[in-house]
Amino acid sequence: MFQDTRVPVCISEEIQMAFSTAGGGPFSTGPKMNVTPLIDVLLVLIIVFMLVVIEQKPVGLQTEIPQQPKSPGPTIPPPQTTIVIQIHHAKAGTDHPQVMVNEETVDWDHLRERLRDIFAIRVERIAYLEADDDIDFQDVADVIAIARIAGVDRVALLTEDGKHVPMAG
Repeated sequence: MFQDTRVPVCISEEIQMAFSTAGGGPFSTGPKMNVTPLIDVLLVLIIVFMLVVIEQKPVGLQTEIPQQPKSPGPTIPPPQTTIVIQIHHAKAGTDHPQVMVNEETVDWDHLRERLRDIFAIRVERIAYLEADDDIDFQDVADVIAIARIAGVDRVALLTEDGKHVPMAG
């Protein structure tokens, strides 16, 4: 009739958890986290990211580097003389003023062909225009238009004091 007052004690291995629920002593502020599994996960993630970065190919801008021209033979250097178109007063009995290209008289009707022949092999297609003081500006504008049609990229106007005034047109 005696009752057994013994408390059964279970002897087993202690199970580790990520959080400790034990008090931890007098200096404990609360449950402590076991960070070892978290560090293992972080190391695995770092290794995975490193492998992903290594496998990516670098992508850059597409560029074209200038190459040396391949010339089959000797090249002809472009002429270095400046082309000056002069407009003078019209001769009696003509509709258009007298036009000269580098001191060579050119008929008004053949001006475009002559300028096209001159500027066919030139790299810099710049012509200078010089006109008498009392020439109508319409005649000057017509010569500029003919020069542009013939392939001149820029026309500069020459003034009396020798200063050049470039004009895009």
